[in-house]
Amino acid sequence: MKPVVGIVVSNKMQKSVVVAVDRLFHNKVYNRYVKRTSKFMAHDEADACNIGDRVRLDPSRPLSKHKHWVVAEILRRAKVYVPPSATASSEHDIKSQQAGAATKSSN
Repeated sequence: MKPVVGIVVSNKMQKSVVVAVDRLFHNKVYNRYVKRTSKFMAHDEADACNIGDRVRLDPSRPLSKHKHWVVAEILRRAKVYVPPSATASSEHDIKSQQAGAATKSSN
C-alpha cells in the first residue's frame, strides 16, 4: 500500500483520528470522472490532529480491529474560528452599562 493524503473528519477518540480520502477514477461507460471517498481510522500518537487538518497517512501493521494506518505528518492545519475573547466582550458590557448610567443620572 502507498501513503495516502486526506482530511481529518473526527478526532473524538484518544490517539485516533478518522481521515476521509478522496479518489477520482474514470467511468468508461459515461466518459466521466467519478469521486469516491474512503474513511480510514489512523493512529495519532501525539494527539495533535484537529478536524479539517490535511494529513498524510502511512500504512502500518494492524494496531486494532480498524486501525491499519499511522499519521505520518500534518500537511496543512485547519483554519479554526476563534471567537472574540470574553474579556473584550465584558469590557464592552461594562462601558455600555456606564454609558447607560450616565444618561440616567443626567435626566
